[in-house]
Amino acid sequence: MTLKPARLLFALIAVVAIPAHAQNLAVVNGKPIPSSRVDAVVKQVVAAGQGQDSPEMREVIKRDLIAREVLMQEAVKQGYDKKPEVKAALDNARQAIVVNQLARDYIAKNPVTDAEIKAEYDRFTKQTGDKEYHVRHILLETEAEAKAVIAKIKAGAKFEELAKGSKDTGTASTGGDLEWASPSSFPPEFAAGFTGLQKGAVSETPVKTANGFHVIKLDDTRAAKLPTLAEVKPQIADALAQKKLEEYKDQMVKKAKVQ
Repeated sequence: MTLKPARLLFALIAVVAIPAHAQNLAVVNGKPIPSSRVDAVVKQVVAAGQGQDSPEMREVIKRDLIAREVLMQEAVKQGYDKKPEVKAALDNARQAIVVNQLARDYIAKNPVTDAEIKAEYDRFTKQTGDKEYHVRHILLETEAEAKAVIAKIKAGAKFEELAKGSKDTGTASTGGDLEWASPSSFPPEFAAGFTGLQKGAVSETPVKTANGFHVIKLDDTRAAKLPTLAEVKPQIADALAQKKLEEYKDQMVKKAKVQ
């Protein structure tokens, strides 16, 4: 498969300094281009799913590397490497490369364990719970308005009709439908307003949140469909690795003398 030059150039931009081997890809105006750079770009392209290693791909990469070196030499000749904005960009790129390598090495030395992943999964399942709720709500500006809506429902008015006047315009046209969700998906005070309701019941008193006053109706409940540990293990591992890096960063910042 031949990779399009535009996509390849994007891959080339990400290539960092690679130790030169004895064998060179080419020598451009006396400046050698190590063959190892082709291998690095091929690895990037294949990992990104943009193509498979082939002689055709390597030839395209070779031409682009040579062209890039020619352009680099011309840019230096014209003094672009001395421009303040270019120096700043180079400093930022160098910092990002070095810091990213530090992060990779830190995680390699302090890997996320299976026990940590299992503990995080257990915390997630406990927080989510084993039940999902199909809830509707009507959001009002004041407690008095909410109490008036509750009184109308008790008098026989349909919840779905009254929901048309809800402040929540996203659900007003659907009878206040919030669809199926776990209690952890809502603010704690809102979740407390429906977890104790019976199927088909409406909250006896308005439920106050930062958004206003809610009248809540519980349509139904069902067993929660939680993903297995195997299904979410990669995502949990990534999240825990990021958490470790954040904690490491915070430790380093606290130790630093910042004026």
